[in-house]
Amino acid sequence: MATSLDLQEQEQLDALKAFWKQYGNLITWVLILALGGFAGWNGWNWWQREQATKASAMFEELDRAASVGDAAKVARVFADLKERYAGTVFAPQGALAAARLQLEKGDNEGARAALAWAAANASDEEYRTLARLRLAAVLLQARQYDEALAELAQAKAPSFEALVADRRGDVLLAQGKRGEARSAYEAAWAAMDRKLDYRRLVEAKLVSLGGNPQAADAAAPGAGR
Repeated sequence: MATSLDLQEQEQLDALKAFWKQYGNLITWVLILALGGFAGWNGWNWWQREQATKASAMFEELDRAASVGDAAKVARVFADLKERYAGTVFAPQGALAAARLQLEKGDNEGARAALAWAAANASDEEYRTLARLRLAAVLLQARQYDEALAELAQAKAPSFEALVADRRGDVLLAQGKRGEARSAYEAAWAAMDRKLDYRRLVEAKLVSLGGNPQAADAAAPGAGR
């Protein structure tokens, strides 16, 4: 019996040796690649967290400077933020904060540059849309109507649909295109949440152009609910 078991074990051992001789290198490389990939994934996650932590600290510095109206420091910190941590969510946040202060200080060109950067570089569609929405407002003030409409045409985030339509109406009205402006306000009215107070302003704009908000609601039942 012992001899029979020894022979079976030897056969199994020989079969294992033959299998390893044929596939051992392949198995070794697969394990190396798998472990390397796992280590790389962990390293990437660590690097991402490290980037986010540093970017967050820099954004807090920018926010503090903005709260006291230090435009020069805001501009410096934002320049560093977009250079070092452009891929983080804090870079477009910094752009929006910098642009807001620059507009308050009358630096329209600085604000336009910050908003244009966020519109082109933010990784999140909502940040890109918000930047374009605010940039369109700056262009509207500068009477650069075609440029404003071009920015709004690229503002794609669904959550901003109503505000984009409202801003488009403002630009079209400034161009004297009352019919098109009315259509834009109707779209804004229909898309906007009925609980928002801002909807009353859209209603006033629509009524001033001879529009009928109730008819717009009827044309899009359930819109904004």
